[in-house]
Amino acid sequence: MSHLHPQTAIFSPSVARAAASTAKDWSYVDNWLRTKYSANNQNVPKFERNPDTLRALLALASHNEAVDEERDQLAQLEKAALDEVKAADAAKETTRQEQADGVTKDVKGELVADDILDAIEENLTREGRTALDAMARMAVELGMAFPTSEGLGTRYVELQAKVFELEQTLDRVALLQKYLERESQTMDGFIQEVRGPEYRPAADLAKQNLDLQRQIKTMSAKLPEIGQQIAALEKSVAIPSLTVEDVKKDEDVYLDLLAAKKELDAQVKTFAGLPPDVEAARIELESLRAQLRDATARRDAVFEGLVERESPVKSRRRP
Repeated sequence: MSHLHPQTAIFSPSVARAAASTAKDWSYVDNWLRTKYSANNQNVPKFERNPDTLRALLALASHNEAVDEERDQLAQLEKAALDEVKAADAAKETTRQEQADGVTKDVKGELVADDILDAIEENLTREGRTALDAMARMAVELGMAFPTSEGLGTRYVELQAKVFELEQTLDRVALLQKYLERESQTMDGFIQEVRGPEYRPAADLAKQNLDLQRQIKTMSAKLPEIGQQIAALEKSVAIPSLTVEDVKKDEDVYLDLLAAKKELDAQVKTFAGLPPDVEAARIELESLRAQLRDATARRDAVFEGLVERESPVKSRRRP
């Protein structure tokens, strides 16, 4: 839920619980980081807030707290052992005071340190030994001569950031590789298509090229003679010189004549079917008019009969 805006409305109870749990975890991690970095007067470095980073920091914080508890236990054991050693030394101080010298003190200090380390190692729990071995191996892998919990945590976060960056780079490289492979397959298909028989030159292409070159040379040699013939023809035949304006005028006249022809065709079309003789055409026209008058009279008679038949008969009123 770290990707949600702080002011984004959450209507689902489960989503709200998850968001509250995530916010609580981030608050715990932020407080832990501020505690660790404030001890060295340093600011908490900026990092990307995502679920993976949160899980890593929570694991690191819990591991660090467990190590701190074990370290406190070790410190208490060391203090108790040191108190016992001091009490034993105070009891035997009077007897060994005369024989004590610098070399004896050094040997004695080494023996005490060995005893303390042996006591600490014997009193460590299984989890404490595992944590101590893990911190030692981490310090060796990171090359830290004097490791601290803060330093190990910082280096661990830096390594996590580098791992995330390398993973993103690998994803981009894989995507680019897929694109190049797809383009390579397309190019291979195009090459195979170009190598097909459709794109191969004709077998007699060289012969055709030679024939075309001979024809071009022959026509080039005849060009001066043809030019002279054209010049002589122009001198013998007077060819009127035309301009663009003359051609435009002729075109306008042609278009006017074409429009007049269309109008005449429409007028002539109305007399289609009449005989070519004028008198015969008039006789046929009068016959058609007589048929039209007869048809009109019959139509009127039928209409009047229909009206009289369908109209109601009015009864005469008696006085």
